[in-house]
Amino acid sequence: MSEIAKDIDLTGKVALVTGSSRGLGRHYALLLARAGADVIIHDISERAAAEFGEAASGPAVTEEIKALGRRSAFIAADLTDAQQVEALARRSVEALGQVDILVNNAGGDIGARTPRPEPNDALDIHPDDIRSVIERNLLTTMYACKYVGQHMRERRTGKIINVGSAAGHVPVASGIIYAAAKMGISHYTRCLAEELRPYEVNANCIAPASTYTGRFMATRTVPDETGLSRLERTAQPQDMARVVLFLSSALSDYLTGETIVCWSRMKL
Repeated sequence: MSEIAKDIDLTGKVALVTGSSRGLGRHYALLLARAGADVIIHDISERAAAEFGEAASGPAVTEEIKALGRRSAFIAADLTDAQQVEALARRSVEALGQVDILVNNAGGDIGARTPRPEPNDALDIHPDDIRSVIERNLLTTMYACKYVGQHMRERRTGKIINVGSAAGHVPVASGIIYAAAKMGISHYTRCLAEELRPYEVNANCIAPASTYTGRFMATRTVPDETGLSRLERTAQPQDMARVVLFLSSALSDYLTGETIVCWSRMKL
């Protein structure tokens, strides 16, 4: 086995991926499992995975993980409720013994009553939608980092990968609250990394480009991309999953506090 292959071997590691019964989270979880990790699958409910036809249920994704020869468990929790996040962290440790990798994937530009806020600007957006987007993205990330981070600090080891968005790094006319929340995650990660630096815990962030998922296809219109290069087209889930794998592996052992921004030509 080459030295690089050893560096991406996650055998013996346990990953908790939030929002992982569907979308990018499911792809992150499956790739981590293929690299050797045992994986806790999470979503707000067992049924959430079926909303956009990406998986039958949360427990069905655990069966995909187990079919790869890895341990897995499904835990439901509403991440906007700090007490449920604390319970998620505790139950994850009880289920698989430890958490070595936390991927804070759960989130999205989701309105309080609609798939996306409408209107989705800064001035006319409904206050309930502002609260919904901030809670689902920034606060959920902070809660998960707090409770899983305490476990990692005690063990003096761990990798935290927070999920921002490329939308947080450019001016946008739509999804302004979402973009602000995701940029907040990036700076929060930078500060968290400094707090955890003495405890050998890495905290980094990925800011994904627009990526094909079930929710993305249901809420966006993708223009014809014929003739565009690979780096100009809308991303495929594996493009983002490989970055998460890098941040979860020994290849990123001396990287902390950074945000990897992924771009595509698609208008955000």
